[in-house]
Amino acid sequence: MASAKYREIAAALTAEIADLPPGTKVDGELAIAARFDVSRAAARAAVQELERQFLVRRVRGMGTFTARRVDYPISSHRAPSWSHTLRDAGATPRTVVRSCESIPMPAAVAAKLDAPEGTAVWRLQRRSFTDELPASWGTEWVPAATVPELPTALRVSDSLDHVIRTVGGVAPTRSWVRASMEAAPDEVADELAIDPGAAVWFVKSLNTDRVSGTPVCLTERWIRADAIRVVFEVGEDLGG
Repeated sequence: MASAKYREIAAALTAEIADLPPGTKVDGELAIAARFDVSRAAARAAVQELERQFLVRRVRGMGTFTARRVDYPISSHRAPSWSHTLRDAGATPRTVVRSCESIPMPAAVAAKLDAPEGTAVWRLQRRSFTDELPASWGTEWVPAATVPELPTALRVSDSLDHVIRTVGGVAPTRSWVRASMEAAPDEVADELAIDPGAAVWFVKSLNTDRVSGTPVCLTERWIRADAIRVVFEVGEDLGG
């Protein structure tokens, strides 16, 4: 009976918030409990049900807000650009550089970038937002020879794909992608403003120049599962 009640409440709330824009503050547990004359435990279960469906997002110390997951398609047919892909999905992207330093290329990275170990490489760490919500964080490795003045270029444009194309003079395309659903480590949780252990995508990919096949960027990116719907497109039939 209790299970049926919280599901009824969740269904009622789902209908009410359906047309609200993302980021709209809605009733929390106490208000829901009073309104539906149920225990706080039942109200909490109803809110958790909405969270499981990615319809709301709770922000510690601030309240409960409507949510919208943005599609992030991954395909060899699309440019490997975070900002371009999110704009196509109707979202507003923004990326902040956390660090950008030139270091000797580690052996594991060199193997992926097909370069000698110790070659100069940019290690770039960035946090990306969608509609001002922290949505992605990770590390990108760009051979220094591809974009010698990467820190300067990123002050002009926050799109790494755009910088590599315009400054590096290459046409990045996805060579391979590996993705898995993981529990957010503490550092990732801090960067993405989520609880440690929350569900996140871990996506590792290599971009190469479409013409020469030369590796131009290795990416290791953590993506919030409650903010981004990662969609893999494989094959020719990419409709609906």
